[in-house]
Amino acid sequence: MDHFTTHLLHLSTILLLLFRANSVVFVSSIGINYGQIANNLPPPEKVVPLVKSIGADKVKLYDSDPRVLKAFANTNIEFIVGIGNEYLSKLQDPSVAQSWVKSNVQPYLPATKITTITVGNEVLTFNDTSLSNCLLPAMQNIHTALVNLKLERQVTVTTAHSLAVLQTSYPPSAGAFREDLKQCLSPILDFLSKTCSPFLINAYPFFAYKGNSNEVSFEFVLFQPNAGIVDSGNNLHYDNMLFAQIDAVYAALGQLGYKKLPVQISETGWPSKGDDDEVGASPENAKKYNGNLLKVVNRKNGTPAMPDYDLNIFVFALFNENLKPGPTSERNYGLFKPDRTPAYNLGFSGISAGSNSGHNNSGTFRPPYTLMPGNPSDGYMSISSAGRFVWKRSIRIRILMMLLMAVGWISMGFHV
Repeated sequence: MDHFTTHLLHLSTILLLLFRANSVVFVSSIGINYGQIANNLPPPEKVVPLVKSIGADKVKLYDSDPRVLKAFANTNIEFIVGIGNEYLSKLQDPSVAQSWVKSNVQPYLPATKITTITVGNEVLTFNDTSLSNCLLPAMQNIHTALVNLKLERQVTVTTAHSLAVLQTSYPPSAGAFREDLKQCLSPILDFLSKTCSPFLINAYPFFAYKGNSNEVSFEFVLFQPNAGIVDSGNNLHYDNMLFAQIDAVYAALGQLGYKKLPVQISETGWPSKGDDDEVGASPENAKKYNGNLLKVVNRKNGTPAMPDYDLNIFVFALFNENLKPGPTSERNYGLFKPDRTPAYNLGFSGISAGSNSGHNNSGTFRPPYTLMPGNPSDGYMSISSAGRFVWKRSIRIRILMMLLMAVGWISMGFHV
């Protein structure tokens, strides 16, 4: 029996290694981007049942609007809050970062489940070195503020990137970051790895189709049945572009030594309306893309190259936003119209808004958040249209204890 007990002890050692402190539990989920560049949206308290109706368990903001955070208190919906690019230079001062966290995150915890702070949006592809140089110090200062307030176990810090950070994306196994960005990206990736934070990417197959509709298969971008492609580098088969884009990002991360860093799709979607030159923008195609996307995520499978990494995807966006600049498509990514009725039929009934008494029709909108107490922002940053993975430390400990107890009881049973 001693021989058997030895094997059990070896088993317990293996289990300890499998559940080591830095292991990650991934959870498939659908989130929704809640943009507010509009003057006709319903108040946040009327948005809560709408988010629940679509089955989203995560919401991503581009600010830290107190009205939204208060409205979603005690709903168990997780939140990503954002800090605009225009504030990165101010966050070089650790005291400013501390004030921001104390004003915009700490007061809402734990009632509102803020899990992530995104510092900046698509910063590296603006090709503005002064802005890029501010990014990592701002992220570090926000993280330090969380540590000082003992919130770092609840809230991670990251930033969202455009897919344009890639130099190569086809075939997926050859994915690589732009050479001019690697020097800036590497320390950011190191920061994300050390703080257990995800890598966020905004990925839009719509742009690939719009830019080259003669070459890109319509079915391939809309998750519809098609022959797909075979990656010549690893012989993996892809039947949709989004998965190919995700795996290209993983390949690029792997080249820099961070293949296991979890990737989240912080934005993806399809417009229901566009200008004459915006090929494919229609309610029918938006329905196909987002409807099929929801089905794909619900299968709880990973991508061909990363089958064990579940998908965490944020659809862009909750509402059509009438004040967004740019082409017509920019104002028509919403699953819902401002009156809370569906922009197209995805199987969600929406919620009739009734009268407009709850809407803001003044042509102005409230500041998204306060950078420092008493210093409100002057408006929303224009957003380019270019779940968090969960660290279950306490659950791992309970599983370990149960497994080790089982090992102990079995061992005792064989000695009796």
